[in-house]
Amino acid sequence: MAGIAKRGLVWRGRGWLWRLTALLFILLVPAPIAVLLVFRFLPVPATPEMLVSLIQGKGANYAWSDDISPRLERAVIAAEDQNFCTHHGFDMVNINKALQEHERHPNKPMRGASTISQQAARTLFLVPMRSWIRKGLEAYLTVLMEAVWPKKRILQAYLNLVDWGDGIFGAEAAASAYFGTDAGSLDGMQAARLAAILPNPHKWKAAHPGRYVRSRAGILQGRSAMVVRDGLNFCVK
Repeated sequence: MAGIAKRGLVWRGRGWLWRLTALLFILLVPAPIAVLLVFRFLPVPATPEMLVSLIQGKGANYAWSDDISPRLERAVIAAEDQNFCTHHGFDMVNINKALQEHERHPNKPMRGASTISQQAARTLFLVPMRSWIRKGLEAYLTVLMEAVWPKKRILQAYLNLVDWGDGIFGAEAAASAYFGTDAGSLDGMQAARLAAILPNPHKWKAAHPGRYVRSRAGILQGRSAMVVRDGLNFCVK
């Protein structure tokens, strides 16, 4: 009897293990694929980052837009990911440059090398926290997103969901809050200023920029013209 009871406990333990494995499989494979398939066509209602912002009392000013100015698309490609149309989720050239720079200056924080695809996957699925587990999940979800979504949808989702500071999420809310217009009517300078503050939207201001943001926005206007000239936005036209 004791042996039977012991075997029963072992099987129950294995049952929990199998159930946990099945749950992890569902969370990591069919669930994110289903989310990507649905939101390939439908607006995203909210993100984990928006929920965190609400819980923290910062609010979440957000509205999805299907009409975002091409000027903003070009400015963000120029600022964040000039190889967006040619990589498959990860810009290995930029990653290697960041690693080499960190080796030369190990006391400085490593320069970010995340692509628009990585940032879109991170924003859609994950909460804003730093850990190696999160980076691993981000990489996995980026692969899935690149497989399921076309580049145009990835950029559209990124521009609609990204944090633009002060509880403002997405281009529509940012255009309204900072410039009193809509995302489709942004002019070149407005688009460049929004792109300029993306690395640190809680510190830098688009509507009343300081010297650095004004300078960076001017540079991005020039780079936006280069994006058109060199066809770096061919995948989102």
